[in-house]
Amino acid sequence: MTDFLELCKARYSVRSFSDRKVEPEKLEKILEAGRVAPTAVNFQPQVIYVLQSPDAVAKMASVTPYMFHAPQALLVCYDEDICWKNRKHEDEGHSAGEMDATIVLTHMMLQAWELGIGSCWVCSFDFKATRQLFNLPLNIKPVALMPIGYAAPDGVASDRHPKRKPLSETVRYL
Repeated sequence: MTDFLELCKARYSVRSFSDRKVEPEKLEKILEAGRVAPTAVNFQPQVIYVLQSPDAVAKMASVTPYMFHAPQALLVCYDEDICWKNRKHEDEGHSAGEMDATIVLTHMMLQAWELGIGSCWVCSFDFKATRQLFNLPLNIKPVALMPIGYAAPDGVASDRHPKRKPLSETVRYL
């Protein structure tokens, strides 16, 4: 079994994909990793659209330059009608949906990497156009796009990948 911390350190955002699609059984395993991710009060508000038809991939590529020619992508959303809301928050109803969807996405990215499949976390896309292109109901909120596939030979980690702040700069003990 792969050491989890080593898996986390090795994974990088793939920004150049081959045209090879992810095998259905591997895709199911990636989706299952998202299904078992923790969500607030276990409400599981995530809604994941598997963009794999040439038409769906082309539509997504029309609203972001960050598809990186991936043959597939996961559009990670949440259902605002289902997600837990913190009624004690100063905004009276702060939604956990975006956090839930992000945790789901992280589980799927790490599972993909363990299977030898690259991905990239993208939130730079036209949300309004995406909603229209895919006829998303108003209660379904897009959070992120995850292009997935096998890295192209030139699909290497950014030179920024290994640069991490020391824990002393990001952790506070109280």
